[in-house]
Amino acid sequence: MLSVPPRLPAAFSLLLSVLCLLTVTARADLVWTKGSGWRVEGGALSGLAGAEGRTALDQMNKARSAEEEGSGRSAIRTYQSVAKKYPNSIYAPEALYRSARIRLSRKDYTKAFEDYQQIIARYPNTRRFNEIIGEQYRIASALLDGARGRMLWGLLPGFRQRDKAIEYYENILVNAPYSDYAPLSLMNIARGHQKLGNTENAIDALDRMINNYSQSLLAPDAYLKLAQTHASLVDGPYYDQGATKESITYFTDFMLLFPGDSNIANAEKGLDGMKTMLAESKLRMADFYFYKRSNFKAARVFYNEAITAYPESAIAQRAKARLVEVEAKAAGQPAPVAGATEPPKKKKRFFFF
Repeated sequence: MLSVPPRLPAAFSLLLSVLCLLTVTARADLVWTKGSGWRVEGGALSGLAGAEGRTALDQMNKARSAEEEGSGRSAIRTYQSVAKKYPNSIYAPEALYRSARIRLSRKDYTKAFEDYQQIIARYPNTRRFNEIIGEQYRIASALLDGARGRMLWGLLPGFRQRDKAIEYYENILVNAPYSDYAPLSLMNIARGHQKLGNTENAIDALDRMINNYSQSLLAPDAYLKLAQTHASLVDGPYYDQGATKESITYFTDFMLLFPGDSNIANAEKGLDGMKTMLAESKLRMADFYFYKRSNFKAARVFYNEAITAYPESAIAQRAKARLVEVEAKAAGQPAPVAGATEPPKKKKRFFFF
C-alpha cells in the first residue's frame, strides 16, 4: 500500500486509495475448475461484495454448467445477464468472453463479434486483448470469404455478409492500430471492396496501407495492387488517362522500392501496358488535331507527348513519322512517301563462266 504524506489533501489521499484498490482488482483473475466452479485468484476483490457477489458467482456457475452440458442458448442468456447486471465486476468480461465463444461455435458471427467488441471497449486492459483481436480478425475473414451465419428457422442458410466483414476490419484498425492485424485488415478491406465493386474505396484502403504501414511486409503487395487497381479503371485511349498516370506512378514506385520482389516481372508488364496506353492516347489526340482540324501546333504538342510518354515504343516511332508529315504540310510541301528516303537496293548480278 502506498503511503500518503499527511500534508496532502484528503481528496488526493482518497484518489490514491482508489488507485491501489483498482490495482489489486486488476491483478485478480477468474479461474474455473470443474469440481469447485469459478473462483477469484491473484487478487482480493471481485468488484462485488455480500449477497450481490454471491448472486453473481452463482449465475456464473449456472451459466458454465449449462455450457458444459451443451445448453448454449441457456448459457448465453445467463452470461449476458451477468454482464448487464454487474458491469463493474470481474465476472462481466469473462461472461462476455464465454458468450462470444458459444456464439462463434454456433456460427452466430455478428453477435460473437459484438461480444468481443464490448470487452475491448469496456475492459481494454483485459489479459485476453490480443486473443480477442485475433478472434475478431478470424470472424471478419470468415465473413469476407463468404461464410454464412446460422440457419434461418433451422431451414435456410444464413446470408453472406461481406459488407459486415469490412466494417469489422475497420473496428480492428481502431481497436489495435499498432498490431500485426492492422495492415492485414487494410489489405482485406481493399479486397472486400473489390469483391463488392467499390473500386474507389479499395484504392482508399490500399492508400492508407502504404501511408500508415510503409514498413510492413505487406507494403509491396499494396503498391502492386494499387497500380493494378488503377489500371482496371482505364477505359481505353479515347478516355481520360488520369487512372493510367496513377497506375504508372505506382508500378514505377513498386519497381524502385522493391527491385528484388518476386512480382517484378508482373510490374514490368503492367507498366509497359500503361505507358503504351498513355502514349497511344496522346497519338490519337494528335491525329485528331492533324487530320481533322489541321491544327499543326496542337498536333506537334501531342505527338511530342506521345514520344515522351514511352520513347522506346513502336507508338513513339509512329509519332516521329507523323511529326515529319506535320512539318511538311505546315510548309506547304507534299508529305514524304514512306520509305522514300531509303536508298534502293542494288540488284544482284550473277555471272556464269
